[in-house]
Amino acid sequence: MVMVNTELTLPIFGRSKEAGNAAVEWIVRDGLTSYPDALRFMEDRVAAIAEGTAREAVLLIEHPPLYTSGTSAKPGDLLDARFPVFEAGRGGQFTYHGPGQRVAYVMLDLKARKQDVRAFVGALEAWIIGTLDAFNLTGFADPARVGVWVKRPDKGTGYEDKVAAIGIRLRKWVSFHGISLNVEPDLTHFSGIVPCGIGEEKFGVTSLVDLGLPVTMPEVDDALKRAFASVFGDGA
Repeated sequence: MVMVNTELTLPIFGRSKEAGNAAVEWIVRDGLTSYPDALRFMEDRVAAIAEGTAREAVLLIEHPPLYTSGTSAKPGDLLDARFPVFEAGRGGQFTYHGPGQRVAYVMLDLKARKQDVRAFVGALEAWIIGTLDAFNLTGFADPARVGVWVKRPDKGTGYEDKVAAIGIRLRKWVSFHGISLNVEPDLTHFSGIVPCGIGEEKFGVTSLVDLGLPVTMPEVDDALKRAFASVFGDGA
C-alpha cells in the first residue's frame, strides 16, 4: 500500500515554464449530462487543445445512472445491466456513474506538463486525496487497485472501501476522461457490476455521505479546485 502525501506545497504536475501558465478552464454543468454528450464535448475539446486552439479544461458533471466499460473490462463483471452500458474507450474496467457522484473530466496537455502516464495517474490520486483531506477524511492509493480508498475498521479488520475511481485516455498526449468521487450516489447501483474488477468481500464502495460527511456538491467542487491547484498548479 502506498500512502500519498497530501501536504503538497508545490505543484507536482504543473505546466513547464516553456508552456506558460494559461489558466485551466473549469466548466460546471447543472442537472444530469448524458454520457454521449459528455463524450462529444471531450472529443472536441481534446482535439482543440492538441491543436493549440483551446485552453486545458476540467468538466464537472453528474450523469444519469449508467455503466461504462473500459478497455480492460471483462464481460462477466457486468452482473445486471439495469442501466445503459457505454463503451468508454478509457483504461480500466466497469464503473458506475449516477446522480450524487461528482464526475470530473480532465483535459490536460501532458506535453506541457509531464509525459508520464503512471505519474499522471498518481497526480490524479493525489488530487482526490487532497480533496478528501479538506473534509478531514484520510484517503490512500494502492498500486494494486487504481483509485482512492478509505479504511473501514467499522466493517472489520482489513476492510477498505473505494470512494473515488480513476480512468483515463490520452490522445496526442492530451488527457480525457478522469475521476469520479462518490458524494451521495445510490450505492446499491454499484451491485450491477464488479466495480473496477474488484470482487473481494473486504473491498467495497462508499461515499462521503455514507462515511458520515453530509457535504454538498458545491462544497466538493470548491475542495476539488483547491486541491487541484496544489497538484497541477495555479491554473485552477
